[in-house]
Amino acid sequence: MEINWKDFEKIQMRVGTIIEVNDFPEARKPSYKLKVDFGSNIGIKKTSAQITFHYDKNELIGKQIIAVVNFAPKQIANFMSECLVMGIYDEDNQVVLIKPDKEIANGSIIG
Repeated sequence: MEINWKDFEKIQMRVGTIIEVNDFPEARKPSYKLKVDFGSNIGIKKTSAQITFHYDKNELIGKQIIAVVNFAPKQIANFMSECLVMGIYDEDNQVVLIKPDKEIANGSIIG
């Protein structure tokens, strides 16, 4: 499906730093609950992510990620997700996070 430039401009992808990680046993697929700091303009948003295969909770704290921050909140089990962490599916259909290769200010725009 082809989209035009105006459609793409509606998507706000930002850099954020994971500041809290918790287990999410209520989710259908193995997941973590994350709190991500997107800087002073956006603040802290919650999300869930199916990243338990490749990532331990402790190694995620302080990791920068890229997320879509302007989706409407979505209920996942008993949890309200406020953003979508971006990832790539590997050959085992497990998520590998997309992240900046250098530290960058939280809230920086991906474009």
